[in-house]
Amino acid sequence: MTYRVDLSIRAEDTIGRLSHEQQQDVMETIAAALVQPEAWPAPGGWDATTLYGPSSWITIAAYLDGIDVLDVGCLW
Repeated sequence: MTYRVDLSIRAEDTIGRLSHEQQQDVMETIAAALVQPEAWPAPGGWDATTLYGPSSWITIAAYLDGIDVLDVGCLW
């Protein structure tokens, strides 16, 4: 089964300002979230949740076929 990831404009802008290492960490956090649908909020986009990686966090909304990344950040 394939999943989609859509990045909101805010997330895209934030990722663009991060260093290469920070971008890598955020992308790994997104990839980890994608393979854990049990951690997603209820599908439909009405709810959001924040998931944490080793040095970053992402806020996502869920749909039946994937997630929208609404915001990202790094703990550095």
